[in-house]
Formats: sequence, C-alpha cells, structure tokens
Amino acid sequence: MSKESARIRRSKKLRAKLQKVELMRISISRSLKNITAQLIDSSNGKVLATVSTQQKTLKSKNGGNIEAASKVGGEIAKKAIELGHKKVTFDRSGYKYHGRVKALADGAREGGLEF
Repeated sequence: MSKESARIRRSKKLRAKLQKVELMRISISRSLKNITAQLIDSSNGKVLATVSTQQKTLKSKNGGNIEAASKVGGEIAKKAIELGHKKVTFDRSGYKYHGRVKALADGAREGGLEF
C-alpha cells in the first residue's frame, strides 16, 4: 500500500464517523507551497467557507510554512463564528498532526473554535 493510498483510507474512515455525529468539520488539504481549510456541513457535504494561502488577503512570499498555516486557521475560525458554528470537528484528511497541520489547528483554537 502506498503512502498516499493509506492517507486516503484513513481520511475516509474518519469522515464516515464524522457523518454520524452531524457536526460541522474543518477539512484541510496541503501541498508543498499552500494550505487550504474548508468549513463543511457533514450532514449534506456542502462547503460553507474556504480559506487558502492562495487568496489575495493571505498571499505571502511563502504560503507553505507554519506562520501561513496559523493565519489560515485564524481566518477559518472567524468565518465559522460569523456563520454561527463555534463547535466543530477537525478533519486532518489523514495527515499527521504535526507541523503545518498542528499550526492550523492551534490558530483555529486561538480564533475561538472548539474541537
């Protein structure tokens, strides 16, 4: 089993569990140069808000570092609270909870979200 297929298998298993809970979830995707967070309604799969380092407001010289991930976490927290969702689940999409993923989660917690 390749590294990528194992990550996808882990993420599918987690999303199946989250669908039963019916909470909003913050799903992330990362690449070498950027990181993206989406606020998704788990019951019907609709994306309510998206924040990425590719947006003009968050665009910086290096969008793939820990500082940029922390900013993305803070912005997704602001948007979630504006929509009235303070308690969410964190869907790390099978990525290890380390580095940029951890920085995004910490930024969202500092922004006022509860995981």
